[in-house]
Amino acid sequence: MSDGLPPVSGADGSGVEFPASENSENLRTTEVDLGGLVGVLATHLYSTPLVALRELVQNAHDSHTRRRLEDPESTYRPLIRVTGDPAARTVAIEDNGAGLTEPEIHAYLATVGTGYTRMLRDLTGNQELIGAFGLGFLSAFSVAEEVTVTTASHREPHAAHTYRSRGGEQYSVEPAAPRPAAGTVVTLRLKPEHAHLADQEALREVLARYCVLLPIDVFVGDDDEAVNNVAVPWRQDLPGSPYLHRMRFATAFARSFEPLTAFPVRPADDRTDAVGLLWVQDGGTYGSSDNRDLAVYLRGMLLADDARDLLPSWAGFIGGVVESSRLTPTASREDLQRDEHYRALQQALTDAIVDGLYETARLHPAAWRRILARHGQELLGAALCDDRLFTLLADDVPVPTSQGELTAGALRAAGSGAVHVALGSGGGFEEMLYRAMQVPIARGDRYAVLPFLRRYAQLRDCRIVELGSESGNRELFRAPDLPLPAEQHAWLSAALTDDGEQLVPARFDPPGLPLVLVPDREAELKARIEDDQADARIPSAALRLARAFTARTDGTVKARLYLNLASPAVHDLLAAYRAGHTGAATAAALLRSLKVIMAAASGSTGGSGGSGGDLTAALGGISTAVAALTADVPADGLSAVPDTISADTPQGDEER
Repeated sequence: MSDGLPPVSGADGSGVEFPASENSENLRTTEVDLGGLVGVLATHLYSTPLVALRELVQNAHDSHTRRRLEDPESTYRPLIRVTGDPAARTVAIEDNGAGLTEPEIHAYLATVGTGYTRMLRDLTGNQELIGAFGLGFLSAFSVAEEVTVTTASHREPHAAHTYRSRGGEQYSVEPAAPRPAAGTVVTLRLKPEHAHLADQEALREVLARYCVLLPIDVFVGDDDEAVNNVAVPWRQDLPGSPYLHRMRFATAFARSFEPLTAFPVRPADDRTDAVGLLWVQDGGTYGSSDNRDLAVYLRGMLLADDARDLLPSWAGFIGGVVESSRLTPTASREDLQRDEHYRALQQALTDAIVDGLYETARLHPAAWRRILARHGQELLGAALCDDRLFTLLADDVPVPTSQGELTAGALRAAGSGAVHVALGSGGGFEEMLYRAMQVPIARGDRYAVLPFLRRYAQLRDCRIVELGSESGNRELFRAPDLPLPAEQHAWLSAALTDDGEQLVPARFDPPGLPLVLVPDREAELKARIEDDQADARIPSAALRLARAFTARTDGTVKARLYLNLASPAVHDLLAAYRAGHTGAATAAALLRSLKVIMAAASGSTGGSGGSGGDLTAALGGISTAVAALTADVPADGLSAVPDTISADTPQGDEER
């Protein structure tokens, strides 16, 4: 019941002789429940019933390889044909390979775990043979209620025999009518739940993927064209553009997304023999999205359909197919052992992706632009994982900003040599402020943006202004030329701030903006993680680390109100206060209302009202101020109610 030879010697069937035990009279033979073993292996060894088709086609392939090795003078044309009959609920896999004699049926087909193919590969060194464990034929019983094998050996082409078994535990072998030529046909009478496998369109779809790299033609039904009649660009010297041939193959093979570009996998040294093709998929990825899609073939037969772990974790946009003879499969041949060949292939694929992206950027600019547009966010993270990629992408990859997607170079130019990035989420005072300044600000809360721009600033030796951080705010809100007198500071603080807000005199652009309320990001974090619901939202380990970080923050200052001493409005307000003008309080109330409205519009938090104060009260305050400023003037004139600042009032530069 296998693709291999029975054991040569040894009590355990391994071919190894063991020395006699001193207590040999105590030795016993392990009993095996063959029915239970067959049931477990057939039902649980393979993850999907489709594997049965792969295993049986693989056995047919190895039968052809065996015939070429044993009869090298033969000129026959090898082929494999798979036929489904939905009415009869059968699938037949036929080959014109080596076939089996009656003794070989008993020795190889009906013996679990023997390995003729393995032995033949060891003897001849032939690496085209696929089988290794002597379990492949057993997969037939995972989908079939009865398995029939009619075979004639190329050594005795007129002596055909039929093997028949239900469930694999018992079988019969009888003479059969002579076949027209050597070879084997395996017929599966499918279990009702697997009847869909007899559909020939389904067979074409499955076998086109399993057998695309198999060097022997595989036909379905009466088709004249093999399902694996595909030009494989890394195996053949095809006429015309190699790039176009790679794109054709990638387009035909890719399952979910259109390829944007394709590049080869070649063995760079003797650590791996893997060859194949990788491509960039036109599928949306962002942050932790993982659309890695890699198929691995061993000696031409699909081994692992989802070997994404061979690709680097940052390559969520990459698909591909590779083949290798050095990888070691698991017993089910649906996965790979994590050995030195596996690790060497991981490195080779990483190098192939980097080299392929460089090639695309240099030779295929239209495809490169599409890649940047589709995968800009993912490439930001990828660039941080590989120095070579960072060098390639530093000036090309788009960064999300308040003015749309811009490159880091464009950000730097628009910021007069500095790159500005907001640490908070979208909106907030930063966006409002920079809209007024007409300077783009990068979204530092987006995936990989902040670390990418920090590294870019180091690479290009430019300033990075991190808004929301203490250092960034110092750069943005410059200290005034002269300190504000304590009395004026106290009056402005009482007139403009709410609980939890701190007044900070500063100078910043544009001058037309009199004040900006800036939330304290560390205080915001402290409030979030000390909330009663934080234990339910945040993993305990992360919560402990976050609380240790915010322990240094007392949280009493929830926001800072930066007052722009370069603003004409603030200059006039201070001049009115110093002159004892009765309109100073009204003007301050207007600015206080402006602060609350701006904070609410920008989404900034702070103060007792949760957004810089009570918005309803602020709107009412505007009405009150307007009413005061437009009230009737007493009969003795404006001098009695000085509620405005004369246009002739001198304005000293030191007060701005």
